[in-house]
Amino acid sequence: MSQTASLEIKLKRINKIYHEGEVLGGILIVQSKTDVNHQGISLFIDGTVALSLSSKNVGVFEAFYNSVKYTIKAEMKTGLLKKDLSEQTEFFIQYMPKVPEELAESKYVDFALEPEKLKKKDKNLVVPDFKVTGTMANTVHSMLKPYTGSIQVVHSHTPIRSIEVQLVRVETCGCAEGYSKDVTEIQNIQIADGDVCRGLDIPIYMVFPRLFSCPSVQANNFKIEFEVNLVIVFNDSKRTCVTENFPILIGRY
Repeated sequence: MSQTASLEIKLKRINKIYHEGEVLGGILIVQSKTDVNHQGISLFIDGTVALSLSSKNVGVFEAFYNSVKYTIKAEMKTGLLKKDLSEQTEFFIQYMPKVPEELAESKYVDFALEPEKLKKKDKNLVVPDFKVTGTMANTVHSMLKPYTGSIQVVHSHTPIRSIEVQLVRVETCGCAEGYSKDVTEIQNIQIADGDVCRGLDIPIYMVFPRLFSCPSVQANNFKIEFEVNLVIVFNDSKRTCVTENFPILIGRY
């Protein structure tokens, strides 16, 4: 066999995402400039879970992050005097639970941001005179669908520098001795740049990142939650920043 021979696995689905009960299909391409003699081709599928301790320990309980990976591997036996050929590629398996119809329908939550409302949370807060209204997607949301909404700057005496939408993951774990909470910003999307027109609807469209998000989880010793932050940065000397928080429950349906 020529030393330039190689294998290539091509799955039928470009995104390589499959669900329970579906067939993992594709083709195995053998590339060689000469004839290929072999003693059989085998396919293997492996599922692995890698555990790694986090840097934060709480009492006798140690928090860990896990990573589940699935790979399909092809091996071609070429004989005793020749090196066997192998190739592998990763694919993804997603669990698709049945969700009640009332959760499958998208609903929107209206909101309004202005100094009077923000000062109820923090009396010492100093912010410019402004008002922003809008709608955000339902607090229960499918991670397979984009998070949508819209905002509108009604008025602002101070010019606006930018408007951003952040997706935050909150991981809490521990036991009776104490809990550890880790907040991670996993995505930041700028939806407006500069002093936007007043009264203009600005759309919000955010796709959940597959490798950094998952369905919300809540158990006795740990939970994984997600939040969406609307961040407004003003173009003043202090670059004043105003943030509104929207906790969301993510599912896969």
